[in-house]
Amino acid sequence: MKNVIILVAGVLFGIVLTKAEILSWYRIYEMFRFESFHMYGVIGSAVVIGWLMIYVIRKTGMKGASGQPIVIDPKPRFVVKPLVGGLIFGLGWAMTGACPGPIYTIIGNGYFVFIVVLAAALLGTFTYGMVASKLPQK
Repeated sequence: MKNVIILVAGVLFGIVLTKAEILSWYRIYEMFRFESFHMYGVIGSAVVIGWLMIYVIRKTGMKGASGQPIVIDPKPRFVVKPLVGGLIFGLGWAMTGACPGPIYTIIGNGYFVFIVVLAAALLGTFTYGMVASKLPQK
């Protein structure tokens, strides 16, 4: 039953992404050319909601699904390595026209060429897993 709930939630999330045009290559193209506020509004809303949820979790002492308290460790204000990683992520996003999250939804919408993007994302994840212990992570 748990898997059915997760599947339904995923399908609903895919529908929302599709209807909001978050998957649209053209919307992503507009964003990277600074021609439209649409994607910045969506991303900005996600950042604000994420900040509010972290605030609520910290103030209320929420517990996770397993009953364990949710602990959010403080992060340093500015670190160069996440900035470099973000630039690499953004470059891949700009080159493919797709954030890794909705790749399955894009394929589900019939853009089968994105199977190549999915394969590249999986290969990149696998490669990172193989070399992660050799990288300066912190």
